[in-house]
Amino acid sequence: MNMEELAKRAGVSKGAVSLALNGKPGVGPDTRERILQLADELGYTVRSRASEAKSKGKSLRFLVFTNAGLVHNDYYQQPFFRELIHHIEERCRARGYSLIFSAIEESQYGQGVQNLIEDRASGVILLGTNLDARKIAELAAKLPQLIVLDTCYEAIPVHFVEINNYMGAYQAGSYLAGLGHRNIGYVSSDEPLHNFAERRRGFFAALEEHRLGVAKGNMLAVPPTLFSSQEPLRQQLKQLKNSGQPFPTAFFCECDYMAISAMKALTELGFAIPGDVSVVGFDNIQESLIMTPELTTVHVEKEQLAHLAVDLLIRAIHEETTVHTKVKVDTRFVERGSCRKI
Repeated sequence: MNMEELAKRAGVSKGAVSLALNGKPGVGPDTRERILQLADELGYTVRSRASEAKSKGKSLRFLVFTNAGLVHNDYYQQPFFRELIHHIEERCRARGYSLIFSAIEESQYGQGVQNLIEDRASGVILLGTNLDARKIAELAAKLPQLIVLDTCYEAIPVHFVEINNYMGAYQAGSYLAGLGHRNIGYVSSDEPLHNFAERRRGFFAALEEHRLGVAKGNMLAVPPTLFSSQEPLRQQLKQLKNSGQPFPTAFFCECDYMAISAMKALTELGFAIPGDVSVVGFDNIQESLIMTPELTTVHVEKEQLAHLAVDLLIRAIHEETTVHTKVKVDTRFVERGSCRKI
């Protein structure tokens, strides 16, 4: 039996079979399980480059814990994570390593971690976006060759590679203040995440230097994903419009997903962008370029983050050092058409 026949029996594409058998993101957990079970029943085996590399000790694992928040089961379809994963995989290939993907639902945390301990790759790159300090410390005790990506907790003796979130949001706040905006709105995540907390801290620090702030009524909170944030944000903006208070002339959004939702909702409510309202995002995902107007945002060096994480992990594997490193990658502000001077 070949892969095409297996795909036909499973009722999926050949590409989906390849992704499932090689442990790569791109198929849902139920579909992946069905493909693997059918392959086992039919005696279909494949010796992929990933398994060959693993047998030689030349594999790294990209580990994600999924929940209903920012990092959900389809995390690999979200633009920011999709770009980040691409750069990680490319860097692993350039360094002679294969990348194995593991996604564990929080409800299966214990068994999932035990499986990793029993079947360990050379090292693990953990996506820490949605994990708190306690969970990361627990994982570090069980997975000694570990790099945590996209968050940082200073008190934990683990390698971390993160965005300079404070700097990026500070740049955004300084930019809006410099354009003359005084009545500013803030769209935040309704989930308490380290990255967003740092962005809020940086943005408000910049405003404070200009003797500005954000009125309580201008603080909006929505889910941090693109599709789930649209309706809650639309309702909050509508309420703000009908409140009788002066409407903000600019909004800073903690990520581009929120900013894109804000631009869509504001346009539907009759506001012109940037004529009536300016909007700034954070992340510089590719979708920010297809908006009309194009989104002003904070560029995150996703390729640099990926390279640093892979290189630091490989060095830690070979040197077996007990000294840990915490790396913060600076951002770059990108001015486009969604903002104007007032």
